[in-house]
Amino acid sequence: MLRLLFVVLLLANGLYFAWSEGALAAFGYVPASLTEREPQRMSQQIRPQALVIRPAPAPSAPAPVRNGQ
Repeated sequence: MLRLLFVVLLLANGLYFAWSEGALAAFGYVPASLTEREPQRMSQQIRPQALVIRPAPAPSAPAPVRNGQ
């Protein structure tokens, strides 16, 4: 019984992955993310070249622990 449940869940997971990647588009099963695009968002950006990605600051050293004081 547990093996059957495992096989069913594995098959369902594989089908979901194929659907979400668009592999089932030939059969008419296409997720909304593949059919809906928003090109107007690219035209609404204001100065995208001004975006600067900086590395996170290094964490500071922890305060020393004092024993019994």
